[in-house]
Amino acid sequence: MDPNKAITVSRLNAYVRDLFRSDDFLREVMVRGEIGNLRNYQGHLYFTLKDEKASIKAVMWRSDASRLSFVPSEGAQVIAAGSVSVFERDGVYQLYVSFMEPSGLGALYAALEKLKEKLEKEGLFRQERKRPLPFFPRKIGLVTSIRGAAIKDIISVGRRRFRGVSFVVADSKVQGEGAAGTMVRGIQALNEVPGVDVIIIGRGGGSQEDLFVFNDETLARAIYASRVPVVSAVGHERDVTVADLVADARAATPSQAAELVVPAAADLLTTVSSRREDLRNEIYKMIGGYRQTLSLLRSRPALERPDWFLVSSRETLIRLARQLEAGMAAVMEKKSNAFMKTTAKLDALSPLRVLSRGFSLVRRMPDGVIVRDARLAPKGTEVEVSLMRGSLVCRVEESLTESDLIGEGEEDGK
Repeated sequence: MDPNKAITVSRLNAYVRDLFRSDDFLREVMVRGEIGNLRNYQGHLYFTLKDEKASIKAVMWRSDASRLSFVPSEGAQVIAAGSVSVFERDGVYQLYVSFMEPSGLGALYAALEKLKEKLEKEGLFRQERKRPLPFFPRKIGLVTSIRGAAIKDIISVGRRRFRGVSFVVADSKVQGEGAAGTMVRGIQALNEVPGVDVIIIGRGGGSQEDLFVFNDETLARAIYASRVPVVSAVGHERDVTVADLVADARAATPSQAAELVVPAAADLLTTVSSRREDLRNEIYKMIGGYRQTLSLLRSRPALERPDWFLVSSRETLIRLARQLEAGMAAVMEKKSNAFMKTTAKLDALSPLRVLSRGFSLVRRMPDGVIVRDARLAPKGTEVEVSLMRGSLVCRVEESLTESDLIGEGEEDGK
């Protein structure tokens, strides 16, 4: 054994990886098995596929897992397609899954129930979000195969009911691989066509396996996102597909869808006649109501005697003016009496009133002090004597106090 020929582990794993990549069978392989050890990490799925005798590690990247039409679960039987390669770090070979679907009809129904539960939680089946169909569509979009019986039935029934209706067809596969994708693109294309009032999507019956394409999640979301109302016509009255649940209306067959969408000309004429009669009755009813209102208005005093309001207002104005005049007179009389009383009080207390009775007011000169006591004006003091009319300037020749006056009186008595 030559040690110089030894290679690294990395080199060995890379060599094995290249062997896997060069094998045509391993580059594109389909494996049937049961899911085990399922783990979802940030949208990436890590699991094992196993049967009674063996197992293999598998991984499905988020970009592929997001396109699954079902929700993988532990123990589910599936068919996984992808490539086998080596995870070089651990030297482990594993299946890199790019596509996966349930295995067998039973598994398909189990996956379908989980999908229904998921979409219902998201609100795609809510009745209140469903849009009403147009009363009189002029242009109808069809998402179906141009080679199928459904398109012939829809156009035949539609034009028999009303010749003026037109159709725009988005040719689509309605079964098999890739059918859901073509129908999704058909819905999106018809949404861009000006004047399309409603879209019918469907086919003319088939086996349960054939109809399973109408349970595709991407198709359901395309119907939900359509700005134009969508009618599903899968052609299977017993089973309800996901497309039926999401659509704004459901028809059991393509012919029934045409009858649902296109009104019959005779029915339109009957409806127009009935509406015209309803309109006439409503107009007569309104006119009768207006006449009654006008009659009531004409009988009111305000319209029979327009001057009634003026007379009433004038009488009120006169009454208020009289009340105001009487009130003002009373106030004036009250104020006049109060003024007279106050004037009388002032007159009684006025110094001039005292002077008019012969009394006088004496002020000492020059300080103007009122002389109330003879001692304030001794002999020689100049005083001003205020009279009723005018005043006198005098000089005191003699100042007699109260005691002096008493003394003189006693002498006179002797």
